[in-house]
Amino acid sequence: MRWMWIDRVIELVPRQKMVAVKNVSLAEEHLHDHFAADTQRGLIALPVMPASLILEGMAQTAGILVGHAEGFREKVILAKISRAELTADAAPGTTLRYTAEIERMDAVGASTRGAIDLLDHARPDAGFRPIGTIDLMFSHLDQNMAGAQFPEHNFVFGEGFKTLLRTSGIAVPD
Repeated sequence: MRWMWIDRVIELVPRQKMVAVKNVSLAEEHLHDHFAADTQRGLIALPVMPASLILEGMAQTAGILVGHAEGFREKVILAKISRAELTADAAPGTTLRYTAEIERMDAVGASTRGAIDLLDHARPDAGFRPIGTIDLMFSHLDQNMAGAQFPEHNFVFGEGFKTLLRTSGIAVPD
């Protein structure tokens, strides 16, 4: 299973805002178990993206925004989920749009405000509709764990994230 929960960055305003999208596809293995058919109880399959993975998509979007602000020199980790509300499921054939904005940022971390919108490709004329908000706090790991030993390389922003940014047209440091 892959651990990237966004497919493309579609907008980046440094130190302010980032918008990313995730296309939900029946080809994703986790959808077959969430929720699988139960023929003994007469239940058909209801494949939906787990809320925890939707939350992770927002964390990746906001985390990249926070990391980008300092040229990915900091190891940015999720420190706290301040608020998470989802009002609808994301099923195969839909697209999630994550919008993350920085509320506050300093040497030790950042707080972000996030909005999630859903596009149902079966009804594209309806456009994106809001389905949730997720507010997060991030820590700059090296600034907050005095005395702890971490690898010198930035293990948070590895090749997967660099590839995502490059294919979205965003320059990343080597």
